[in-house]
Amino acid sequence: MVHEPLERPRGKAIYLLPNLITTAALFSGFYAIIAATHGKFEQAAMAVFLAMVFDGLDGRVARLTHTQSAFGVQYDSLSDVIAFGVAPAVVVYLWALSGIEGRWGWVGAFVYVAGAALRLARFNVQVDTTDKSVFIGLASPAAAALVMGMVWVGVENAWEASSHAGWVWLVTVGAGLLMVSSLPYASFKGFDLRRRVSYLSVPLILIVFALAMRDFALTLWGIFLVYALSAPAYVLYRRVVRLARS
Repeated sequence: MVHEPLERPRGKAIYLLPNLITTAALFSGFYAIIAATHGKFEQAAMAVFLAMVFDGLDGRVARLTHTQSAFGVQYDSLSDVIAFGVAPAVVVYLWALSGIEGRWGWVGAFVYVAGAALRLARFNVQVDTTDKSVFIGLASPAAAALVMGMVWVGVENAWEASSHAGWVWLVTVGAGLLMVSSLPYASFKGFDLRRRVSYLSVPLILIVFALAMRDFALTLWGIFLVYALSAPAYVLYRRVVRLARS
């Protein structure tokens, strides 16, 4: 009697390309922590910005190659917690917050980590129900850019980190709180390079380009600082207009 070979159960597979890019983002965050422990804070900040590039690519590559998966969504969120939550907190703590007396230094760093984790958890829960044109709360990559841009500028300009620890603490905690806020931030997901824009945008782009050529780190930090403040400023403006009309 001839026995037919049993079919081997198919194991669940994952798509390689987008998850490789996510892994690159995860590694960039991990490297930022290692670099900070060796006092290489400028390299650490650059690594987090590099993680932002990879984070922006993985989803787009998955959509272009039709390789989206539930695994990729979860893996991307876990990578973001490390690259944009833990890594910036460790870097900024070792750079400036560790010099604060008492426990306030690591408390500030933890507020940032907790804000990033809560922000990502809320995003995963609400991703199918919220307006795609806005983010509710400051996105974790933007918060990481705000904090790491400050570190990058500080290192380039030879700031005495201990003397600026109070301001660093405020920015770090502020970034953490903005992530869990209900403020609406523009997502720019609907931005189309083929769309017509105002002529005023051309000189604005040229000014930004010129500033970047003069001081890239400061310009980059300034952009994310303006973005972080845009939602509170918009909400405050709406309230002032409402009060003026009443």
